[in-house]
Amino acid sequence: MTTAALSVVTGAGGFIGGHLVQALVRAGHRVRAVDLRPLDAWHQRDPGAHAVVADVGTREGSDVACSGATTVYQLAADMGGIGFIARHKARCMLSVLSTTNMLVAARDAAVSRFFFSSSACVYNVALQRQGGAALREEDAYPAMPEDGYGWEKLFSERMCRHFREDFGLETRVARYHNVYGPHGEWTGGREKAPAAICRKVAEAVLGGARAIEIWGDGTQERSFTYVDDCVAGSLAITASDIHEPLNLGSSQRVTIDQLVDAVEAIAGVTLDRVYRPLEPTGVAARNSDNTRMLAELGWAPSVRLADGLARTYAWVHDEVARSRRT
Repeated sequence: MTTAALSVVTGAGGFIGGHLVQALVRAGHRVRAVDLRPLDAWHQRDPGAHAVVADVGTREGSDVACSGATTVYQLAADMGGIGFIARHKARCMLSVLSTTNMLVAARDAAVSRFFFSSSACVYNVALQRQGGAALREEDAYPAMPEDGYGWEKLFSERMCRHFREDFGLETRVARYHNVYGPHGEWTGGREKAPAAICRKVAEAVLGGARAIEIWGDGTQERSFTYVDDCVAGSLAITASDIHEPLNLGSSQRVTIDQLVDAVEAIAGVTLDRVYRPLEPTGVAARNSDNTRMLAELGWAPSVRLADGLARTYAWVHDEVARSRRT
């Protein structure tokens, strides 16, 4: 009797990993969900997946993860929003151990396909000092990524390329652009801008405050990708014959002030804004050019920001309300 193919998701206890596990289980895959955090600390757990607590930053843990695997989705990383990656560059760079060990283990386990979740932080920062042009895949070189986190992701991309060239391990790479949605970090310092803004607005609504704090001056430009689109794109890229990294992000660019406007409209409030220009803000402008994805896959993210934010705000609002009761 033939054993069904096994998909492995590392970082499965985290935000995107948890959603990816659910999508694979719903599609009928046999799934091993791997994360180093205790099971009760996972963001989500799907009963249809086999949950394993292991540190893939070690060779022992990566061997456990890859044993018998057909497809590996390497999402394990120590990361967060701009506040975290600006203040913990060494910790972010240590994530290279997870990808290194997973590539070696996947090669030795004869894994058929290896997906790596990279980031838009790999792009040359000189191209992101003012608004305007969207970032194309070729804009990652000449290399000048964001310090720490961006360098780790770009180096790991190169490792994926050379494991394919030297060892025949079929690797696929997606460059995620600001993924958001329910079940993500929303407090504690690792949250990204959409979740942070949703939390601040919800706290104001529930607590009766009339002002919120915004890092920077509100003019920073970003595109934000709803998690369902991120998962669908990751699966499509993994199944494709595309060897080079692909952008995986929305092309709907907004300023941080416009992001706040959208969340306020969902919550039905208008709040005073207290700007904190000395807090970390990242680059001035970043947006995804989806030309290559459309040409190669005939697909691009489709969830409108207003719709994704509505779902995210509802979830964050409930989490804030629950936290206030305990």
